[in-house]
Amino acid sequence: MSTPEKPFPLHIDRNKLPEPEWEFPNAKIGVFADKSQADFPPMKQAPEGAPNILLVLLDDVGFGWPSVNGGLVRMPTAEKLAKNGLFYNQFHTTALCSPTRAAMLTGRNHHTVATGVIQEMATGFPGYCGIIPKSCTTFAEMLKQAGYPCSWFGKNHNVPDNLTSAAGPFDNWPTNQGFDYFYGFISGETDQFYPSLIRNTTPVEPPKRPDEGYHLTTDLADECIGWIRQQKAIAPDRPFMAYFSSGAAHAPHQPPLDWRGKNKGRFDMGWDEYRKQVHQRQLDAGIIPAGTKLTGRPEQIPAWDSHKPEEQELFSVQAENFADFLEHCDYEVGRVVDAIEDLGEMDNTLVIYILGDNGSSGEGSLVGTPNELMSLNGRQPSIEESIGFKDRWGLPGTSPHYAVGWAWAGDTPFQWTKQVASHFGGTRNSMIVSWPDRIKDKGAIRSQFHHVIDIMPTLMEVVGIKEAKEVNGYIQKPIEGTSFAYTFDAANKDAPSTRNVQYFEMLGNRAIYADGWIASCRHGRLPWETSGSFSFDDDKWELYNIEEDFSQAVDLADKHPEKIDFMSRLFLSEATKYQVLPIDDRFAERLDVTLRPSYFAGRQEVTFYPGMTRLPEGSGPHLVSRALTLTAPVEVPEGGAEGVIFALGGDAAGFALFMWEGKARFHYNFFGIQRTDLLSEALSAGKHELMVSILPETANPGGPAKIALSVDGAVVDVARLEEQIPMRCGTETLDVGMDCVSPVCADYEEKGLFPFTGTIEHVRFAFDDVKEPSGMERFKMATAMD
Repeated sequence: MSTPEKPFPLHIDRNKLPEPEWEFPNAKIGVFADKSQADFPPMKQAPEGAPNILLVLLDDVGFGWPSVNGGLVRMPTAEKLAKNGLFYNQFHTTALCSPTRAAMLTGRNHHTVATGVIQEMATGFPGYCGIIPKSCTTFAEMLKQAGYPCSWFGKNHNVPDNLTSAAGPFDNWPTNQGFDYFYGFISGETDQFYPSLIRNTTPVEPPKRPDEGYHLTTDLADECIGWIRQQKAIAPDRPFMAYFSSGAAHAPHQPPLDWRGKNKGRFDMGWDEYRKQVHQRQLDAGIIPAGTKLTGRPEQIPAWDSHKPEEQELFSVQAENFADFLEHCDYEVGRVVDAIEDLGEMDNTLVIYILGDNGSSGEGSLVGTPNELMSLNGRQPSIEESIGFKDRWGLPGTSPHYAVGWAWAGDTPFQWTKQVASHFGGTRNSMIVSWPDRIKDKGAIRSQFHHVIDIMPTLMEVVGIKEAKEVNGYIQKPIEGTSFAYTFDAANKDAPSTRNVQYFEMLGNRAIYADGWIASCRHGRLPWETSGSFSFDDDKWELYNIEEDFSQAVDLADKHPEKIDFMSRLFLSEATKYQVLPIDDRFAERLDVTLRPSYFAGRQEVTFYPGMTRLPEGSGPHLVSRALTLTAPVEVPEGGAEGVIFALGGDAAGFALFMWEGKARFHYNFFGIQRTDLLSEALSAGKHELMVSILPETANPGGPAKIALSVDGAVVDVARLEEQIPMRCGTETLDVGMDCVSPVCADYEEKGLFPFTGTIEHVRFAFDDVKEPSGMERFKMATAMD
């Protein structure tokens, strides 16, 4: 028998994806091959003329930093691409990283895709649970189905925080969202010298260490360049999609060691004068419209001149260090662009370079912090503590963030900063689009109002992909973005924007844009206050006509009360439509891992075995600011042992039990500010039971606690922690038998992973009221506690 011949198009209707399996329509099947006709399934092909795509997204870079925006941070790659393409000065994000990234990936608003806040703060409401619905497929899935290989390098902050372990499930990981390859980190930030790296779904060690010249941004660029070259070597006629999502310039601000000092002395003018200079540069370059006013400094941010000289010296170092970091990132983006040029592919490569996923971050406190993770835990440093780190600012072992004044300066000419979705300081980020084959109006500015949800429909339009109604068995929610590809043509340079309405909401801050007007309502909590809630009854709406007032400098609320009433009602309508409700202003309080489902929830005892490493803290048992007993039966060989038995966290914060110079040692690292050690006598060869007990003195997270180290049932050392880590050690892991990523204790930094050279039977944690092995009772007796 044979199948009758019939035509079969290469590109069938893509309303339902994936395409049906090949049915061999032109095959003729006889009894023997010499009487038959083959009909091999064709290679999947992208539509003819479809461009390569390089999508670059920087992190925590405000409108007023990059030189291409008139800022003082030198970014020649951004300038080069803008001269060869288009510069967008009214492009918008969501005011926070995970939400912006989820919206960009899916073409839907961030609450629609359950990402109203960062993944570590997910709560059990539809707009906030942190799990991107299958009904909202990514642009990568659409491109992959259309014949593109898709890769992702760098930050992924969209895997649910409680599903980041080796147990999965991996449904929401990049390689199950349309990306063929992923190399980067699964968290909001990571150390640039000791990153928590993932290749696809497997944790890996960085290829080098800091003393060998390792830096994450360089590593990501190397990987991206290698992948692009490999794709073009194998399939030169097939377009690629590479998503380069750097950790820069999010804290920790850590430039490579050989880039330090390139900006020394360039920010001594301070943040008030910086804004004046940059505002004028922006006007002179036409980056902002003539007549745009410079908004004033909020009363909550101190003036530069109000600080003492030694404090100003620290603040200058903070800005210099940040600029070194960001300039290096732009250099590495340039290496990727150069690699595409070297392959002769630049003319037909669409480069979208988004200079920030939100405004500059004000999360570093009023004085800056040597440890940003401490600030996110709700504990702000004193100026004395920060000054003590001035000479080490940005080096391995620090996790620094600049003072709020610099965040405000970095958002020139706008009001406020990251988190504040009510004002453009939080949501206005510039975007550069380069595509030499298509864009002929080179070096021009585009001022249409657009949003990050417009990236996906733009990619689909330029590639030639229809919106799918069903993907992988899931009926799709409509794409909420609108393409800005019309702006590529010079004839449309002044065309009205196709985006007429857009809501904004983040942590209680909210705004609504409609046809040239924006109503803004900043909520009570300030962006550097990382805990506490405020009454919504005190909120007041402001009104701006941004067609005449580019920077939101003139509040017209009192002149147009009827407009305020209409706009606030429109916001509520959009908020209801897109799952924004209930509005929630909590911050650090939502970092509590017990708010989300966990494989460890309700377990009073947890046992780990040797070889269990790199378990992310968010997917592990809750081990900080709670009563617990750690028990580790070990065997010490003849000649003694050394190495880590158990570690949580790293150089930013954490604790570790390890053998050191033949002795058992427990080290508690409170954000590098306070360090506490317990030490035993030298252990003889043979089997021993090591035990660490922690008993908080109060139920409040972060309060003081008693700690004790026991060997073979006898308490050998005790101490009092003045402060405990309140919520999270950071972005590192739990490890048995070694300390992965960065070291909890700097004493063993040069020993690498510092694996234990004896034998570990297991490491067991008992919590709260667990009596066996009666660690709490022994502890209370030894310390004479009630």
